[in-house]
Amino acid sequence: MLSLFPFCANALSIINDEETESYLEEVLKPIYTTAGVPFNRNEIYIVNDPSLNAFVSDGNNMFIFTGTLINADNTNELSGVLAHETGHIMGGHILRQKLRWQDMQKLSLASLILASAAGIASGRGDVTAAIMLGGSSSAISGMTSYQVQEERSADEAAVSILKKLGQSPAGMAKFMKKLKVQNRLQGREETPYFRTHPLTSERISFLENATKESNGSTSSELDKKLQRIKAKLTGFLMKPSVTRTKYSPKDSSINARYANAIADLQEFKYDAALQKIDDLLKEEPDNPHFMELKGQIYMEQGKVSNARKEFSRALKIIPNSALFKYNLAQTVLEDKHTKSDLLENEKMLVSALKQLPSPYGWILLSRTYDELGKIAERQYAAAKYSFETGEAMTAKKQLLEAKNHKPDKSLSLKIEDFENQIDNYLEENQPYARNH
Repeated sequence: MLSLFPFCANALSIINDEETESYLEEVLKPIYTTAGVPFNRNEIYIVNDPSLNAFVSDGNNMFIFTGTLINADNTNELSGVLAHETGHIMGGHILRQKLRWQDMQKLSLASLILASAAGIASGRGDVTAAIMLGGSSSAISGMTSYQVQEERSADEAAVSILKKLGQSPAGMAKFMKKLKVQNRLQGREETPYFRTHPLTSERISFLENATKESNGSTSSELDKKLQRIKAKLTGFLMKPSVTRTKYSPKDSSINARYANAIADLQEFKYDAALQKIDDLLKEEPDNPHFMELKGQIYMEQGKVSNARKEFSRALKIIPNSALFKYNLAQTVLEDKHTKSDLLENEKMLVSALKQLPSPYGWILLSRTYDELGKIAERQYAAAKYSFETGEAMTAKKQLLEAKNHKPDKSLSLKIEDFENQIDNYLEENQPYARNH
């Protein structure tokens, strides 16, 4: 289920989607591994923005704009962009940017506030730290305004990475040219990527020569997945009329029907959307993403039991998906359930929270504990939710309530550690709040 979390006009809007994130993991993990950069899927962020852009921030966090995904012709193009950004990590350019901008206290404070909002809106607790240095458009521009020599260094690193992976830098060169052409369109504002990644004729020449000298491939077995994802993102992010222009309803391809099913959903044409998804499942009966979309359609109709079945089917195919676990956990709580269901929900949510920290996960776990009569655990989970959504003082009160309900030794230790974490946070960020 593609979840969109728009907030604050000048801030980032993060998308969570298992299908897209899984694809990006397949693209980016080999690049990071080749570059000697530690890979963590939770450090990939999909930004809901039509710009052709991507950037990295402190902690090896990679931000990829939906405009880049939708406009990339193939995986080779995308790999080139991500390899270039990885080159900035290898070159230590992020640290240099931090040192250049360390005196920008006001900007840092604004970014912190926006990052906190992102964590609340996106349901991803980790997003706060990830965008501390890029919480607004001005912050992104400032913190990723690389110098030309750093851009050339990142280009060279990217070409080296692609060569080791047996890939051609042709896609990287094509993407840069595509940006340059777009920039020349009369009356068009300068592409944000160029404001933060200055492009010179010398750089383009370097990439063209590298392409001529390369024996690498421009095709990828992941290209089919990219085309599927482009259809999905178009369906969710663009007006139905635009989707149907890009993917004609007369087009019988799977991608076109996928996009049009989502367009129907956007217009609340549930029967039409379900018919298309059922037809797609006949062709790909084990596709968990089709099952997930079918579950989303049922959820929006209020047919929770049907949605629960679809989310359960999807999770059986991808049992390690934290996002699928959250989807299923919600339907279990909304549907008729037994104590056994709740105990299974507890295990599933604890597992999901270890994989992908999320305020949404904590509130679902708190509800589960409440129905199980585990009051201390409920208050602890609620405190986690409060803290991750910016309510530190509320979290302290909830932890006190948890202690009043005689938690076991294991939970008592967690509460103590969490209290210390909150106190340290308050001392650093709200020095007058801790004792008031």
